[in-house]
Amino acid sequence: MSVIIVGGDHLGSIPRELDKMGVTDIQHLTGRNGQKIRGRIPEKADFIILLYDFVNHNLAYKIKKLAGNRGIPIIYAKRSWSSIYQKMKDSQIQFF
Repeated sequence: MSVIIVGGDHLGSIPRELDKMGVTDIQHLTGRNGQKIRGRIPEKADFIILLYDFVNHNLAYKIKKLAGNRGIPIIYAKRSWSSIYQKMKDSQIQFF
């Protein structure tokens, strides 16, 4: 399973915890440089985690639109593992 994490400069223990859940490919986009995203997100992704307390509204809108065009599910969470885990558990996406 692969994931794109958008937002936050440092992820702390998030990649380690995702690895325990079977996520093997983790790509991180800090969102600081909008030029890197510029109309495209990496091709291979099963879902996207958007850390909404570390991105601006314009970037969140852009990611939502790009993911919607491709049919990639998005999880909106704060930059804490407990928030991400709870949102993953509550979502309709099959992770576990």
